Amino acid sequence: MAQEKIRISSEWGDVTATLTDNEAGRSLARMLPLTIEMSDHLRQEKTGNLPSALPEIIRQRDFSVGTLGLWSGRDFVIYYRNGRVPSPGIIILGQVTGDVSIFDRPGSVTVTLEIAN
Repeated sequence: MAQEKIRISSEWGDVTATLTDNEAGRSLARMLPLTIEMSDHLRQEKTGNLPSALPEIIRQRDFSVGTLGLWSGRDFVIYYRNGRVPSPGIIILGQVTGDVSIFDRPGSVTVTLEIAN
């Protein structure tokens, strides 16, 4: 499967992202379109719940600006800063190819994820 491109839209702006070609990324693509209410966490990420859990695969602890990740089975994360998470780490779902700094502000935001045309 080729890497799937998605659009992440919000009242703050839109970005595109490329999903990782792994079981979790493919499962996320099959769920789209989705609307997720996301909250700010630790001034480094926006996080919100997916409607169902994604497959458990290899995790990593480091992330970079624009990483799309999965903290637990349902906790979808958009990182807008570089950093490191505690064990067990995150599942990498993709990478934002647009300007992820639109999410670098306090407060909650509703995002829509859909396959990009």
